[in-house]
Amino acid sequence: MARATTGRIHQKRKRRVLKDAKGFRGARSKLFRTAKDARRRALQNSYKHRRMKKRDFRVLWIMRINAATRSCGISYSKFMGALKAGNVVINRKMLAEMAVKDMDAFRKLVDQVNKKAA
Repeated sequence: MARATTGRIHQKRKRRVLKDAKGFRGARSKLFRTAKDARRRALQNSYKHRRMKKRDFRVLWIMRINAATRSCGISYSKFMGALKAGNVVINRKMLAEMAVKDMDAFRKLVDQVNKKAA
């Protein structure tokens, strides 16, 4: 018995794959076999990058905090150590936001932590 390739189920699957591959370049959005591979790879990458996004943002926050603390005359590691020693509970996302949007408040926080640590 030959493999059916013209049935309703096969056409439905083909439509779904081509719809998912819409916007891909060239044959990747037109040909079923190529679109199938491109779609599989795109789904793998989207899964992987959802996890990498969290790492990337943490790195970005650390860079921003580091730049701000160095302009205040202290290194990032000493600042974070002083925060822990001073029992100041604030996450890196909020620290980075303060460093970008409200540098005066960030400087006050650095001064306050330095006084507690010293």
